[in-house]
Amino acid sequence: MNTTIRVVLTDDHVFVRDGIKSLLENEANIIVVGEATDGAEALKVVEEQNPDLLILDIRMPNLTGIEVVEKLRGQGNLVKIVMLSMHESEEYVLKSIKAGADGYLLKGSSKEEFLKAVHTVANGGKYFSGDISSILISQLSNPLAKIENKQSFEEETIITKREKEILKLLLAGNGNKEIAEALDISKRTAEVHRFNLMKKLKVKNLMELSNKANELALL
Repeated sequence: MNTTIRVVLTDDHVFVRDGIKSLLENEANIIVVGEATDGAEALKVVEEQNPDLLILDIRMPNLTGIEVVEKLRGQGNLVKIVMLSMHESEEYVLKSIKAGADGYLLKGSSKEEFLKAVHTVANGGKYFSGDISSILISQLSNPLAKIENKQSFEEETIITKREKEILKLLLAGNGNKEIAEALDISKRTAEVHRFNLMKKLKVKNLMELSNKANELALL
């Protein structure tokens, strides 16, 4: 019996795709059969490759990840889908689930968690990062709660607990290797966290990062 998990990987950043592809293809029973750089391309690649699992960045040009899920489900395509995001935004999470996603994983998750999510969803289960689970529990315990979003996603500057740890270490002068050792994560994971943090805060270097952290009182 063939137990190989065939994956299509979609993210508009080649750096992120390459890192994830390397992680997945180190596993004997996972193969990346296709890649896409935006939502429209993702639909084409899924149709061509008919994968077992689609790993889908939530924010992309030419259809967002959520729009891709909605279109696939609308077509009756039941491919397993894990949303990949740097955001813990309640609205992102709930919209992804409503659209029909099977999992929601934060970029920069550990190798172990990433692979656990892939195997869980590919085998018919659901997987949501630990921090995401608290949002779901909150909604289940208060189904009438309204989703309020005072800022647009483009303006969102809330950083995760892990990103705050990365921020502190960066501003203390640590490089990716030192950060990885301090947090007991891989160097690649540290690099992804750093990339996501600087992208989220819209800064290009450590000087801008320091100024933005002070401006927003992030530490």
